[in-house]
Amino acid sequence: MLGPGLLLGAGLGGFVDGILLHQILQWHHMLTERGYGLTVQTLADGLFHAATWLAVTVGLWWLWRRVRLRRPRPYSALAGPMLAGWGLFNLIEGIVDHHLLAVHHVRSGEHQLAWDLAFLGLGAVLLIAGWLLHRDAIRRDRVPPER
Repeated sequence: MLGPGLLLGAGLGGFVDGILLHQILQWHHMLTERGYGLTVQTLADGLFHAATWLAVTVGLWWLWRRVRLRRPRPYSALAGPMLAGWGLFNLIEGIVDHHLLAVHHVRSGEHQLAWDLAFLGLGAVLLIAGWLLHRDAIRRDRVPPER
């Protein structure tokens, strides 16, 4: 469940970012700091959403294949990797887009570094929580059921 969960978590984390930060709160677009017009910004956001949709679609297909071939596992076997995948999305997107490429920030302005660091902090918390849940699921999966 690790692979499908990580991919699903990354895709769903991307949806949260795109829907909440780009569209609902309108704090940034993919290329906010590059000064492009709204048409290019909307196209970049659309391509981002298409990529996250593809990640979720492939993750669901992969999960379906795994579930068909194996016995059921505890919820944490999937929930853990999904949280970790969301955390990885935040960490990679935050480091690359906010800091290395500086194409946008979580929220531009006076406290943009604090927002960017909080985004990274959330990613780290999600990654650690997901890893702990996954580790627990693996441990429980190895213990034979009581009779």
